[in-house]
Amino acid sequence: MRVIPMTMEACLKQLEPADAEELFWLTDVNRAYLRQWLPWLDIVREVKDTAQFIALTIDQHKRRQGTHYGIWYKGRLAGTLGVHSIDWNNRKTSIGYWLGEQFQGKGLMTQAVAAYLDHLVFGEWNLERVAIQAATGNVKSRAIPERLGFQLEGVLRSNEFLYDHFVDHAVYSMLAAEWRGRRSAGMSRSGI
Repeated sequence: MRVIPMTMEACLKQLEPADAEELFWLTDVNRAYLRQWLPWLDIVREVKDTAQFIALTIDQHKRRQGTHYGIWYKGRLAGTLGVHSIDWNNRKTSIGYWLGEQFQGKGLMTQAVAAYLDHLVFGEWNLERVAIQAATGNVKSRAIPERLGFQLEGVLRSNEFLYDHFVDHAVYSMLAAEWRGRRSAGMSRSGI
């Protein structure tokens, strides 16, 4: 199990089977909050569904298609962060993330994405490009790539079906040279 430090109180820890109960609990207590922007909540009905998701992420890691991490804050699981898959031919990926409502407003996700980019995407994996997509109305999710200096590339219209309607997605990207330039210029891990 790999751990990536973020702050004295927070870290990224690779998801493992023992996390299923706590991750399900976090999903379940935040179900109404997360439902506005995440399309998969109806298929996560019990701990075994979360355990299957974690098993898929472990398999994804074994196949060199990325890694999913839990975001831990003061010893509690606060959310998750991971890649959808890796296109090794073009050295690119896209990432997704979510945070429980009770953990919002602490800068955790901005710090988590920065640490993930440092250690894995532009570090260990040596990828050229990473993208983040968020529904245009999801101001909190869009704030993460904006704080970190990602470029807004455009909007994909009716890109995702959320239960009973389609939403547009804003598409952001960061290139390896841009990220390294921002980091060497002294950008703090929080993006500020």
